[in-house]
Amino acid sequence: MAINLNNSNVAVRENRIGSITGYIGSLKDLAEKSQCGTLKGCSRCFSQSSTCLSLCALSQLAGIRDIAVIHHGPSGCSVTASNSYYMSKVMAKKRGVTSDTVYIGTDMNEKDTIFGSTEDLRKIIFEVNKRYSPKAIFVSSSCATGIIGEDIDSIVDEVKDEIEVPIVAVHCEGFKSKIWATGFDISDHAVLQSIVKKPRQGVKNNKINFKNFFESAREEIIEMFKNFDLEPVFLYCNSTVEELSRLSENLATTCICGTLGNYLGNALEEKYGVPYVRSINQCGILGFETWLREIGKVTHREDKIEKYIKDEQEKYIPQIEEVKKELKGLTAVLGMGPGYTFEVSRVLDELGIKVVWALAWHYDKKYENGDVPPSMKYLLDNNIDFETSVADQQNYEVMNILNKYQPDMYLSRHPGSTVWAIKNGTPAIYVADEYMIFGYKHTLEFAKTILDTVRNRSFEKNLALRTKLPYTEWWYKQNVDKFFTETR
Repeated sequence: MAINLNNSNVAVRENRIGSITGYIGSLKDLAEKSQCGTLKGCSRCFSQSSTCLSLCALSQLAGIRDIAVIHHGPSGCSVTASNSYYMSKVMAKKRGVTSDTVYIGTDMNEKDTIFGSTEDLRKIIFEVNKRYSPKAIFVSSSCATGIIGEDIDSIVDEVKDEIEVPIVAVHCEGFKSKIWATGFDISDHAVLQSIVKKPRQGVKNNKINFKNFFESAREEIIEMFKNFDLEPVFLYCNSTVEELSRLSENLATTCICGTLGNYLGNALEEKYGVPYVRSINQCGILGFETWLREIGKVTHREDKIEKYIKDEQEKYIPQIEEVKKELKGLTAVLGMGPGYTFEVSRVLDELGIKVVWALAWHYDKKYENGDVPPSMKYLLDNNIDFETSVADQQNYEVMNILNKYQPDMYLSRHPGSTVWAIKNGTPAIYVADEYMIFGYKHTLEFAKTILDTVRNRSFEKNLALRTKLPYTEWWYKQNVDKFFTETR
């Protein structure tokens, strides 16, 4: 699908790549229907929880150093500023750098929603530019501005000549998509539109774009890439506007999560010819090796990477094999975003753990290049199958599944979900860090974490005995299929 950077709006995932938030069936059925194009999402007769795509979009942008985010909407919409503050201040301090990024809410009131407030927005843009001297300005819409049709594009176009830094409209009305990950695409689109420049002729470097969330393994990855004469440029947390402006000149683009980085990777490849590393991600042994070899292929560093893989295998594989002996036969349920659900499922299979059910908070039928997500293609090609649903963080569905299957563990990337599992008496592992299963070393640590969790279950048992849940026996007897108004 061609990516249009002339329009500040980006098509939502439901329309652009056929993403869904409702499905129940088997992994094989989900993958096969994705391949042949017959996958359709179910509609839910009741929805308990989700999140707002504005949070994903604006917190990503707020991670860029020394910029301004102007959120044009009521004060309540600015609650997303708390997460943005974490990205711009806490993560910068952790890295040891300073970020003067600011997040401004325009505080629309009832009068503004009736008569409009574009003139106020214009004044705020000039005041923000004067007071904070940001290196880029992102002017964001909200549900309120979207509903009344506030024309933020015209305001941005009108002030461009008077603002000496990149400025762009960011359309992230929360109601426009049920899939919060659309926010990642929106932030990528804004950066590509306003900051990324065409490559300069004759410029050559050894840099590789690395899209991740919080760069927690930054130093480790820098040291690893030195073995291949490569320098990672981490996006967007703590990146600078100057770094982003030169993304089109780098050797390749890769990401820690396909859901997070597929829009940016495909756009840089389509518009500027920067190769996008498409492979299963770096989780587990197989994922790590496959990913490194794909990087070697696109950067012509195969020999150096093969040597590194051999050295790491000799060091860690014997230790991992020992832990696997104690993990074999355990069962697990997963609940994560699709970029991790089907990757971590593969890792558990590598470790000898049986996945009895996997929930993805949403599911992307095909990426921008028309291919099925690599994680799904791998599972399909290797005849790995288990019960699967697409649940959009619907906790009541998670609880029914845990009650029915009584797994040895529940794994999630969202803390609220793990809390409920523990109250239910199920040992839970919060896969918070995106690098928790990265490469040989962290795969070994992950396997040991699982072992520690399933060996000591006293906390979960005691908490379950003393917790009264809102879910009754009647509820637990309900068929999971009834959560949807129509089934496959």
